[in-house]
Amino acid sequence: WRSVCILCSAIKMVHRMRDDHPGSIAYEQLEVGQSAQLVHVVSEADVQDFARISGDHNPVHLDEAFAAASMFKGRIAHGMLTASYVSAVFAMKLPGPGAIYVSQTLNFRAPVRIGDVVVTEVIIKELLPAKRRAMFACSCRVGDTIVLEGDAILMLPRTA
Repeated sequence: WRSVCILCSAIKMVHRMRDDHPGSIAYEQLEVGQSAQLVHVVSEADVQDFARISGDHNPVHLDEAFAAASMFKGRIAHGMLTASYVSAVFAMKLPGPGAIYVSQTLNFRAPVRIGDVVVTEVIIKELLPAKRRAMFACSCRVGDTIVLEGDAILMLPRTA
């Protein structure tokens, strides 16, 4: 029953997002160099929720005593939580709703901690008109430190 309730909540959230964000930027309006950003403050709730949803209960994310003895000297957020902010920029900003991931490379450069302000940016590197796809450079930074970088290819919808 709980799973059904979670699914219903997720569906309601998607419908709200569609109402707030009516469409993607049309492929024809995209240009190399276009960019978009998202800023997110990582919270304790984010880390706990990500562990619950993903099933990743690695103690380096959840147990301060364990994490203090690690190479990080304290708890860190899940790398894939940070990577999910890239997906959010694609889904909500550039190119927007309807874009579909084809591929993503990720290079984790530094840890992200609870309370960090993560600035995520995507920049169009190349347009691939034969298949209506775009390649993006993706990065997340905390202050001046790049914590994640990589490239993504997205398939774009036929209409905006």
